[in-house]
Amino acid sequence: MNTSKARSAILQRLRDAQQRPASEKEAEIAAARAYLQQHAAGPQPALGGAAQAAADGERAALIAYFCQQALKMGDTLAQVPTLDAVPAEVARYLQENALPPTMQIWPQFASLAWQAAGVEISLAPAPRSQRMDYAQSLTGAFCAVAETGSLLLTSSVATPVSSAILPETHIAIVQESRIVAYMEQAFTLLQAEQAEQAGLPRTATFISGPSRTGDIEQTIVLGAHGPYRVHVILIPN
Repeated sequence: MNTSKARSAILQRLRDAQQRPASEKEAEIAAARAYLQQHAAGPQPALGGAAQAAADGERAALIAYFCQQALKMGDTLAQVPTLDAVPAEVARYLQENALPPTMQIWPQFASLAWQAAGVEISLAPAPRSQRMDYAQSLTGAFCAVAETGSLLLTSSVATPVSSAILPETHIAIVQESRIVAYMEQAFTLLQAEQAEQAGLPRTATFISGPSRTGDIEQTIVLGAHGPYRVHVILIPN
């Protein structure tokens, strides 16, 4: 269902009630951006000195801090030398965890040597009726946040976030150059790279380890509302 017309009508009624003409939209956006630029971020943890080291051009400590936090969140990690090495790492991970060699992947990774690695692939997004048929998925990540060990995924036709939420096993490719220290930096990067081009994505999803819940007797259960496993593959700059 296309709700854009209804949304526009609701927003227009709000503008009319506030006596705000639609022509002021650009000025309001500019004012909001100016406000954000003038107000610095709040207090931030030092991340064991990793944040300052990264600001000084030394990123090794920041990458190590991200790995430390991601492991705390329950992720597993692997580092490969190039993107071309990803299929072999995926095959190794699936075999190690006794998982079938099948994978739903984002289209941007379709050209990798999956057949040689013995992994059968299908491209995301899957038809709605088949979205629960895939137990394993491979996605990229817009960036990663060292402070919390989180991944940030943004949605588009070619990068459906459902690929990271519905399967039991989520494998994510992260470029080490896309690891930022703080969540605020992730939003700044998002604003700089996407908002000025095609506009902000419909969703921006932070993923911090496997899904978990403690609803029943405060016992932590993995995979209740999302992936049971999250495996992060790091690629050097």
